Amino acid sequence: MIPIWLRDIALACLGVGFVCAVIIAIDLTRHPQRMWIMNVVWPVNGLFGTVLTLWLYYRFGRLAARDATEQNKHSDSKRETPFPVMVAKGAMHCGAGCTLGDIIAESLVLAFPVIAIWAGWKSLFSEKMFAIWVVDYLFAFVLGVAFQYFTIKPMRDLSPGAGVVQAVKADTLSLTAWQIGMYGFMAIAQFAIFRNLFGVRLEPSMPEFWFMMQIAMLAGFFTSYPVNWWLIEAGVKERM
Repeated sequence: MIPIWLRDIALACLGVGFVCAVIIAIDLTRHPQRMWIMNVVWPVNGLFGTVLTLWLYYRFGRLAARDATEQNKHSDSKRETPFPVMVAKGAMHCGAGCTLGDIIAESLVLAFPVIAIWAGWKSLFSEKMFAIWVVDYLFAFVLGVAFQYFTIKPMRDLSPGAGVVQAVKADTLSLTAWQIGMYGFMAIAQFAIFRNLFGVRLEPSMPEFWFMMQIAMLAGFFTSYPVNWWLIEAGVKERM
C-alpha cells in the first residue's frame, strides 16, 4: 500500500503548484507579456516548478511585461536577464508543451483506454506505460512546436511556412531531451518505487502519479537545459 504520508505530500505539492500557477496567471492579466505565448508558458510551468517558477517570474518574467517597457522606454529585458536565465526560459517553452501534452494524453488514455492499444499496447509493448509515452510524445511535440512557432515567427518576421520549419528545428532536440529526463524518472517511479516498494501500479487517476509527474518535469528541465544552452548559443532558438 501507498503510505498515507506520501499521499499527503502529493496532495500538498499538487496544491502548491496549482496555487503558484493561479498567482502567476492573475498577475499576467494585469501585466501581460510582450510575447503573448509567455502568458501561457509561465503559469503552466508553475504547475510543476511551483515556488521556483513563481520566483523566476517575479524576478525576471516581469521584466518582459508590456507595461514595464511602456513605463521605461530604456528598459531592455534581454540586457537585464542573465544568459543562464534566458536558457531556463527557453527550456520552459518545452516544459509548457510537454506539460500540456502529457496532461491531455494521460487524460485521454484514462478516459479511452483503446488509445493505448492503438499506440502499440499488447502488440508492440507489453507494458501499457510505454504505449502511453508514444501518445505523450506526439501531443508534446505538436504543442511544443506551436509554442516555438509563436515565439520565432514574430521575432524573425517569418512567413507561416518558414516559421513552422524553424519551430521544428528549434524544438525537436530540446523537447526530446526533456522527454528523456521525464520518461527516465517516471520509469524509476513506476518500476523501482511504486511497484517494487509499494506493490502498486501508478495510474493517472492517483494524486501520487501527478506528484511524480511534477518531479519528472523537473528532471526533464535539467536534461533539456544543456541542449537549450547550445541551441540558443547557436542561434537556433531565440534569446528571451
